[in-house]
Amino acid sequence: MKKIMKKRSLILLVGAIGILAAAGFVTRSSWMGGSSSAQGPQRPRMVSVEMAKAERKSMPVDVDAIGMVTPISSVALKSRLETTILAVHFADGAKVNEGDLLFTLDSRQIDAQIEQAEGVLAKDQAQLEGAQRDLRRFNDLVAKGATTQVNVDNARTQSDILTGTIKADQAALDNLKVQKSFTTIRAPFSGRVGAANVKVGNFVRPADTAPLAVINQMAPVYVTFSVPQRVLVDLRESMAKGVSGVTATIPGHQRSESGKVAMVENTVDMATGMVTVRGIMNNENETLWPGTLVAAKLIIRAEDSIVVPTVAVQRSQSGNFVFVVKDGVAKIQPVTVDRTSQGVSVISEGLSGGESVVVDGQLLLSDGTRVEPRANKAGA
Repeated sequence: MKKIMKKRSLILLVGAIGILAAAGFVTRSSWMGGSSSAQGPQRPRMVSVEMAKAERKSMPVDVDAIGMVTPISSVALKSRLETTILAVHFADGAKVNEGDLLFTLDSRQIDAQIEQAEGVLAKDQAQLEGAQRDLRRFNDLVAKGATTQVNVDNARTQSDILTGTIKADQAALDNLKVQKSFTTIRAPFSGRVGAANVKVGNFVRPADTAPLAVINQMAPVYVTFSVPQRVLVDLRESMAKGVSGVTATIPGHQRSESGKVAMVENTVDMATGMVTVRGIMNNENETLWPGTLVAAKLIIRAEDSIVVPTVAVQRSQSGNFVFVVKDGVAKIQPVTVDRTSQGVSVISEGLSGGESVVVDGQLLLSDGTRVEPRANKAGA
């Protein structure tokens, strides 16, 4: 009897377990989060991208080159006399103005020669006055028949000789005064003077190879550089219209100077195919220093162009393209890039302006991908 009871209990236990398993299978959708049919269709994939507008604006047509700053005027000061330095009137590297006194030379020998020449001139002037009195006297006597015409002619000859002598004396005196002016050396133009190569007491002469000092004009200055010959025709046309310009920037700094084209060399270098261009800069703040290498930009003209940020342009085997976003869908748009400048690319074909292009997030895109905009790095 006990065996029968145990057998029935076992059967009831197995039946209860089966019922619980069936109930769990039936209600699995509730404890597993619902069936797949209850989830509904999945949302299409959305890619968050950063966008910018393709703009139509005036862009310069320019050529980049490496240029060198050269002074318009540079003078090496030298002595024109054999004498001694008495004084140096400037500090090394100082800024000087036109006419400023720079050196004073010993002039005592020339001063003595000037006094001697003035004495000779005074003597000859006295002799001329005597000869002229004799001439007037002989003219009066010959009119009275008291002397001969020969005496008159001799007096006139002596007066003419002394007149010529005085002219020579005056010329010699003027020459000595010019020599005296060489004993003071002044700045021929405004600029900066270099270090003085001589000091007080040094003996100088015209044959010396080293200059006393060098003055460079600082404002304005030239910037000389070379450009390819292919831009020569456009450059000459823009120069005729007065629309060309030059910008020189010091490498590693944001300071720059703007100016205009002063000269184009009259021949193209056959070895390199380059032509030399010279721009003139005001350089009022002395931003450009003679001898400095600068980043020169030749601006030929300005054109109305379609521009996009350079980071928006992608490259493939078939050419350049951008992702254009319209109605939340990114589409591949082939474009032709004419040139790139200062972080933007000029598009000659493919865009008309006003399109929204992707500038960040292109790696996750393909043609037809749905996108949503996000704030750019500036927070706009």
